[in-house]
Amino acid sequence: MSVKPIYILSIESSCDDTAAAVLENGKVLSNVVAQQAIHEQYGGVVPELASRAHQQNIVPVIDVALTKANIRRDQLSAIAFTQGPGLMGSLLVGSSFAKSMALALNVPLIAVNHMQAHILAHFIDEEGFDKPQFPFLAMTISGGHTQIVTVKDFFDMEIIGETTDDAVGEAFDKSAKILGLPYPGGPLVDKYAQLGNPKAFPFTKPKVPGMDFSFSGLKTQILYFVQKNVALNPDFVKENMNDICASIQYTIINILMDKLKLAVKETGINQVAIGGGVSANSGIRNTLKEAEKKYGWKTFIPKFEYTTDNAAMIGIVGYQKYLQHMFNDASVTSKARIEL
Repeated sequence: MSVKPIYILSIESSCDDTAAAVLENGKVLSNVVAQQAIHEQYGGVVPELASRAHQQNIVPVIDVALTKANIRRDQLSAIAFTQGPGLMGSLLVGSSFAKSMALALNVPLIAVNHMQAHILAHFIDEEGFDKPQFPFLAMTISGGHTQIVTVKDFFDMEIIGETTDDAVGEAFDKSAKILGLPYPGGPLVDKYAQLGNPKAFPFTKPKVPGMDFSFSGLKTQILYFVQKNVALNPDFVKENMNDICASIQYTIINILMDKLKLAVKETGINQVAIGGGVSANSGIRNTLKEAEKKYGWKTFIPKFEYTTDNAAMIGIVGYQKYLQHMFNDASVTSKARIEL
């Protein structure tokens, strides 16, 4: 007897990307993202403009996701959506649409925690990518979050370390802004860093107890370093861009790795998975691969398209919740802040 496939339509609208995906069981049939270029001129995401753009994008994005997956609406088993954390206006566009569609199709509605989704993206059925075994350590690094989490089961997670101020993505973007690079600057720092000497300019790592992080002091240090050298040589940044970026990236990666090594030592868990937008950074990916050989860890790095905000990761959580009948009714609310 053949088992009826489970088709999940998932919607992600936590920040400035409108995304929709269709999953058949744990496999991605389509994963569509519409990005918003409007924020570039403002040097950061403008919440009001983001929610308006979501309203324009959501219908075509879902339509494309269904068409690419070759799935009709009446075949869908459930609708999953991002409940939070994120920008309230953006979240409301996704949740309102998901509620309406689930009601119209008479299928279950599934609310998903965006941060859990970054961690559980590793469980998407993807050829050539292993899935971690429970328990494992997850390091979630993005524009808004820096966390080390022990993952005991799909929905049994505990934060053991987090940032006390800026997230790592902010540290990259704000450093890029200091260097006069356009938004989003993180990927540009990575690009220039690959051509530079990581030990050209030593920066001091902040002393933060335990497994918590801090990046605000490093950001201030970079600002003063640039101001001081530009006063002596107005072309300093232009002449040393590759080396400055390499040095900044090297310092940030060292901060992350120090805490990760401590987490492995304290928990005795040597399976390490990364997730979140900053896990797209080439330096972090390479360092983690080296750690596998150096420390005997088993490391898990998601497919590039599942690192930044996307709906496939929302869909895999939706699928796991569907299997456990963890459904929501229409009274479920979007939350700008939400516990893991």
